[in-house]
Amino acid sequence: MGTRVALVHDYLNQNGGAEKVLEAIHGLYPTAPVFTSIYAPELMPAEYRDWQVYVSFMQHLPLIHRHHQPYLLLYPKAFERFKFDGYDLVLSSSSAFAKGVRVPRGVPHICYCHSPMRFVWDFDRYAERERMSPLARRMLPLLLARMRQWDLASARRVDHFIANSTTVARRIRQFWNRDSEVIYPPVDTALLSPAPLDEIGDYYLLVSRLVPYKRFDIVIDAFNVLGLPLKVVGTGRARAELERRAGATIEFLGFVSDEEKHRLFSRCKAAIFPAEDDFGIAQVEVQAAGRPVIALGAGGALDTVIDGVTGVLFQPQTPEGVIAAVRRFETLEFSPNEITSRAERFSRDRFEREIAQVVDGHLVEWKDRSRSITEATFSWN
Repeated sequence: MGTRVALVHDYLNQNGGAEKVLEAIHGLYPTAPVFTSIYAPELMPAEYRDWQVYVSFMQHLPLIHRHHQPYLLLYPKAFERFKFDGYDLVLSSSSAFAKGVRVPRGVPHICYCHSPMRFVWDFDRYAERERMSPLARRMLPLLLARMRQWDLASARRVDHFIANSTTVARRIRQFWNRDSEVIYPPVDTALLSPAPLDEIGDYYLLVSRLVPYKRFDIVIDAFNVLGLPLKVVGTGRARAELERRAGATIEFLGFVSDEEKHRLFSRCKAAIFPAEDDFGIAQVEVQAAGRPVIALGAGGALDTVIDGVTGVLFQPQTPEGVIAAVRRFETLEFSPNEITSRAERFSRDRFEREIAQVVDGHLVEWKDRSRSITEATFSWN
């Protein structure tokens, strides 16, 4: 009988970078079930319907698939109730609650951490762009103090942490006092390639979920001043406000297919990333398509962007910071071939190889430890 691996993920009702990581891990362990708080098949890629997915009691709560945030305090209990008897290893993919599962004694738990909970450990910065009532702003910090206690306690249950960037590794050390190793997320670099130089457009590109903390507002304001073409790809609750803010040179494309997104990547002048991303898969996808990026000099961009070689890093996170970065960018020259070559260090093949090495190493370590305990017990008797 082969090794039985169980996968755990926070929630399956939105498709982003964390889900790309889960897909790659599931590709390594295709028979492994996925344990998650909620699952909305209609909101996820069709391939997920072939997976064995176990959900928590939260699955049947009203409106949760579209509005999961209000149920914040229920997630810890949802994950702690899962049972993992009969499994040889548990591998969680977590930016919030999945790492909090309780596993049987002797079963190693490896957590691939996208970040410690932003809204718990950095509430003021996370919430400053969100619309909240005065009551919510007063009450939430009190509730989150309890959540921080649970978050710290549940982090102690994990046997080994993998961080998705050096920035996240520092947060794991800062908030949880735990060591971790860095394995960058998988990027399907093989699916992207540079366009002929004569097909490169004159437009800049924004691509992401349109949510307030991503700070697309500063790019909109900057391009209203610059008067340069800007295309915005993505949907989200901030879209209406951003459209009201945008001038005549800014075009909103909404949702686009992967094929169209890749075409836009390979033909943009540059793509702009104004948020502090934990890693930033899209930043690497743009580079795999041979185009430079203009990114905030913080978070995962410090791992993925080489200033002056594969793009431009900027500070501060203001319209003026974006304006200065774009003007500097336009004085520089970039090599599409070098940009593409540099992106290969984030390939999916590399990710799968490194994850498999960690899992195999821990399985051997735990089997050796169990054998030693068993031998010591018999020797005592």
